[in-house]
Amino acid sequence: MIETMLIQNASNNLGDVLHDVFLHDDNHTALVIYDLDSTLSNILTEAYRLALPKGHFINFHKTDTKIILAKIDALEAGDFVALVQSTSFRLSAFRIRIELFKKSIKVAEHPHLGRMNEEYEVNNYVNALAYDKKYFHHTGHTLKNMINQAQGAVVHSGNEKLIYRGGFEAAKINIGDYREMNNVGGQFPIGEVFTESTELTSLNGKTNIIAFGDTNYKVNIPPQPITIVIENGHLVRTENSTAEFEAVLDMIKEEEGVVWVRELGLGLNRAFSKDRHVSDMGTFERMCGLHLSLGAKHGIYAKEGMKRNSGKFHIDVMIDTDTFDIDNTMVFDGEQWIV
Repeated sequence: MIETMLIQNASNNLGDVLHDVFLHDDNHTALVIYDLDSTLSNILTEAYRLALPKGHFINFHKTDTKIILAKIDALEAGDFVALVQSTSFRLSAFRIRIELFKKSIKVAEHPHLGRMNEEYEVNNYVNALAYDKKYFHHTGHTLKNMINQAQGAVVHSGNEKLIYRGGFEAAKINIGDYREMNNVGGQFPIGEVFTESTELTSLNGKTNIIAFGDTNYKVNIPPQPITIVIENGHLVRTENSTAEFEAVLDMIKEEEGVVWVRELGLGLNRAFSKDRHVSDMGTFERMCGLHLSLGAKHGIYAKEGMKRNSGKFHIDVMIDTDTFDIDNTMVFDGEQWIV
C-alpha cells in the first residue's frame, strides 16, 4: 500500500515535470532506460509507466547494447529520454546523456538511486521531484539577477560570518527553465542557483557545515556542525572536525596542495533540509539553503591558472545557515528564501 502511494506520488510529480519542464506531448517519443536494482529505481520506473502510457521502456541490464544504441539512434530532436539508474549507466565510451544532448533530445537523469534505500530517503527523493513552476522560476530568476548585480554577500552561521567581496561570476540556474540553454534537461531532482567569487581570494571568514560529501561521495552528517576557517579563498583550518572530514581535506591537499573554496550554491528544493536528507550528495546539494564546493575543479567557471575541470576535486559541503544577505538585503532566513 505504501509503495503504491509512493508510485502514484512520484507519477504525479513526474507528470508535472514532463508537462511544465520538458513540455512533452504525444507527438514526440518518450524512452525510459531503467534498471530494477534498487527500491527507488523500481518506484520511478513504475511511476514513469503511469506518467508515460505511450512510452517505450528498456531494461538496461537485460537488453543488448546494440538494441539500446539502435533505440537511441532512432530518436529525433525534441524526443524525451529518462535514465533511471541505481548506479550510473555506461555503454563503453558512449556517454549517454552527452550523446542525447548532441541530438537535441530532452533528458531527465536519475543516477545513483541505489545510494538511497532507507524509507525516509525514498520518501524525501520522491517529494523532491515535485515541480512548483511559479516558485522555482520566481525564486531562481530573482536570486540570479540579484547575484549578477551584487558587490558582495554575507553568510551568517551561528556566531560566524563568511564574507564575499568584489562581486560574483554570472549566476547559473537549474530550475527547469531551459529557454536560454543549449541543452534541455539534466540530473533530477532540480532546484539550484550557483555562482562563485569573481576573485576567489576575496573570500574570508568562518562558517559551520552540517554535511559533506565523504571520500565515497556519500552524504556524511557529523554529530555536531564543523567550523571551517577560510582565508583568501582557501580552507586553512577546522574546528570541531571529524576524522571523516579531515580525510576529505587530506585527499584534496595531497592532489592539489591547498583546499580552494569555489562554488556558492543556493539550493531551492524545499523537500530537502537540515532534517530531511538523502545519502547521495549530487541529489542532496539541492537542499533549501547554501552549500560550497571544496577543491579546484569546476565545470562551468574558469579562473586564471584554473581551466574548467582542471582540478580533480569538487566536494560539496552544506552550510548551517542562519541568514544569508546579498549586499544589504536578507534573502534567506534560515528556513526559506524570502525574495
